[in-house]
Order: sequence, then C-alpha cells, then structure tokens
Amino acid sequence: MVGNSRLHWALFIDKTLYSTGDTFHLPESIIQQLAEDPTLDNWLTAISLPTNLPIIPDYPIPLILASVVPSQTALWQTYPHLNIITLEDVPLQEMYPTLGIDRALAVWGAGKLLGFPILVIDAGTALTFTGADNHQCFVGGSILPGLGLQFASLGQKTGQLPLLEAELMTTLPSRFAMNTSDAIQSGVIYTLLSGIKDFIEAWWRLFPESQIVMTGGDSNLLKTYLQQQFPDIANRIIVDNKLIFQGIGNILIT
Repeated sequence: MVGNSRLHWALFIDKTLYSTGDTFHLPESIIQQLAEDPTLDNWLTAISLPTNLPIIPDYPIPLILASVVPSQTALWQTYPHLNIITLEDVPLQEMYPTLGIDRALAVWGAGKLLGFPILVIDAGTALTFTGADNHQCFVGGSILPGLGLQFASLGQKTGQLPLLEAELMTTLPSRFAMNTSDAIQSGVIYTLLSGIKDFIEAWWRLFPESQIVMTGGDSNLLKTYLQQQFPDIANRIIVDNKLIFQGIGNILIT
C-alpha cells in the first residue's frame, strides 16, 4: 500500500498474513532492481523483511499494489507479476469514484474482520472517517489534516511558530497554555479529539452497536489521548494497523 508519505507492506505466505512493516517510498533505482530480479532475497534488502522466514524461494515474488500516489504507481508498472488493486476490486457497494483505495480497503478489511456496520478512523497524514452499514454499503465519511500535518502547517506556513513533532507528545498538554509550543499542542490536540468524539457519537446514533476501529501511524497516540480525555469512548475503540491488508487478503489472497 503506497500512502501519501510512506510505503506500507505486508508479506503473505500460503494465504496467511505473515509480516507487516513500513518504509519511506522506495527510490526509482531500487524499484527497477526489484523489477529486474524480483526474488525474496532482493525484497529482504529493499524493505527489511524479517530474516526468519519459513521459506526463501528464489522465484519471482508476485506483488499486489494499491496506491494513492499516482507518480509512485507509475514507478511500479515495470514490476513483473504485478496486480494493481483498484476500487472496482473492492466489493463495498455505493462508493463514489474518487474514494481513496486505502479508505475502501481499510473499511472492507475491518468489516470482514469485525462485522458490519463499521467505522474506520485512519490517523495517517490525513485523518479520515469511513463508514459502511450492515448491508456492506459505503455510508460516507470525511477527511481533515492529520495530527502531524496540522503541526507541520503551523510550523512551516508561519513566521514565528515552531515546528512540533507529534510523536514526542505522549500526554495531553495543559488546555490553557503559558507558552507558544504548549499553545499549539493545546489548540491542535483538543480540537482534534473533540472532532473525533463528535464523529464517533454521530456514528453511534446511526449504528449504536457498530464497532469503531482506528488505524494509521498516529492511531496509538490518538487513542492514548482519547483515553485521557474521553475514556468511555476510548475503551470502545479497537486499534488495528493491518486493516488495509485484511482488506486485500479478503479480496485477492483468499
């Protein structure tokens, strides 16, 4: 899965999800090397696959690719045994044509794993809400800047405000801050948490028994914040960073 800022990979062996990980987008030269010699040994080097694999075959490794970055998709076109997964492959009903494939796969994977209806909150570069009803129909959702993107926007687009890193913030800041850094944290984090709470409560009014799943790079951090701010809601949220691969597995692997 090629995301906006990172490449998320999973290794399936005998239809079983064996291992997952993340890396930065691969350089074109590395992708070309993989295309010319697509063995597992070369993949081990390219994305640091685990070395304790039960088998190390020397035949070309098939690749299933989903991407929200067209320029990255183009780089992989020369890879042999390539299967590009698109919205048409996802059995979810009533999707709109520009829905991100990452959102579609995540909600399909969550629904197949936990049952429908389902709401997926993807806490990545963008923070997205994606829902499906008990008939496996896409209900809709929303998109807003993610935690890191909000900090980056303030740090890069203003002359006086510092650039903060979300991963260094493990506890909630003071709501009424006494310095600039804490004021940025307060403004971004508390409004983001309130927005998440509002969307979840609105979803539960529609589907009171629905599961809520959070995924993405900031999912654990946001759940920690929610646990401190809204524990009753946080206790009902499941964190699962393999949803997209659950979706792929339920479409093309099994």
